[in-house]
Amino acid sequence: MGIRSRFVNNVNGLRMHVLEAGFEAKGRPCVLLLHGFPELAYSWRKVMLPLALAGFHVIAPDRRGHGRTSGWDVGYDDDLDPFGTLNLVRDILALVSAFGHKSVASVIGHDHGSPIAAWCSVVRPDVFRSVVMMSAPFAGPPTLPFDTADAAPAELPVDHIYEELAALKPPRKYYMKYYATREANDNMWHAPQGVHAFLRAYYHMKSADWKQNTPFPLKERTASEWAKLPRYYVMDLDKGMAETVAPEMPSAAAIAACKWLPEDELSVYSMEYGRTGFQGGLEGYRLRWIRKYAAELQMFSGRTIDGPSLFVAGKSDWGVYQNPGDLEKMQNTACARMLGVHLVDGAGHWVQQEQPEAVCQLLVQFLHDKAHHVNTP
Repeated sequence: MGIRSRFVNNVNGLRMHVLEAGFEAKGRPCVLLLHGFPELAYSWRKVMLPLALAGFHVIAPDRRGHGRTSGWDVGYDDDLDPFGTLNLVRDILALVSAFGHKSVASVIGHDHGSPIAAWCSVVRPDVFRSVVMMSAPFAGPPTLPFDTADAAPAELPVDHIYEELAALKPPRKYYMKYYATREANDNMWHAPQGVHAFLRAYYHMKSADWKQNTPFPLKERTASEWAKLPRYYVMDLDKGMAETVAPEMPSAAAIAACKWLPEDELSVYSMEYGRTGFQGGLEGYRLRWIRKYAAELQMFSGRTIDGPSLFVAGKSDWGVYQNPGDLEKMQNTACARMLGVHLVDGAGHWVQQEQPEAVCQLLVQFLHDKAHHVNTP
């Protein structure tokens, strides 16, 4: 009740499916919610009404490649350009414009939606007046070589960490590298245990319910340090994600006791991903290994997020630390006006689903403080 599902046409070539709250009154400031992977706009169901009750028009789209949003290609061999970071920002900008907002009070992104929210603030700070990044720290735009005109030509650096992971005993691989492979979609979409059971184990293993999630900062970005991450981040070399999470499938009693994601709510995800597959969400991981997409973002080298910003994650979320140094870069260089970093008790990676009341309190407080902060000299 109080949340409606609707479609918005002509959004940068998409017919975008949107969940909306606080739509009854015109002229409200807008808050935009960007989901991660493998999630949907539905992942914000528990925070939308509290934000609407706080006086906001709340919009949560199924992002390009996900759910009921249509107009995107899904095949592994299709053009990746529509999934480039700047085009994803264009999707969000077009959606804001379609709703008649010249600016939004805040863009809030979780998981893969977190860097997209950050890039919205980097590219169009006039529209996206503040940003909340959840679960995935943003280290800032990629750098350009500086003061090199008189230096000897330098070869591009080669990253050997993936070969070093494969040389470990037992041999390992990084999940983002795996997500960029042709077989990843089929492995999860046609998982031996079925999509529903796969997602149950995946969500469980990355939540605070999986007691092995006791994260800590890694010393450096090396294979030996990365090997300390759980298997859902640094996988066994010979296993897909379906096989990785299967041994951690919770018992029937544990599933029945799971209040943050009961079976009927998980079914929303399993039915949608069972229908569409996972490739649309995997496209963003593939971009990481193609140089031209990083080069495109070098246009913003040196730019910072100058509006108010906030970081929220679960205290049991390894995602905070998987890229050593990113949390510190976000606070010290990427964001000029960071108002807080909060790690929420009793939450793993799915923080706004696991602990929605605590997240809502942080978001509403930030939106209040942000308004005061903006108007204070």
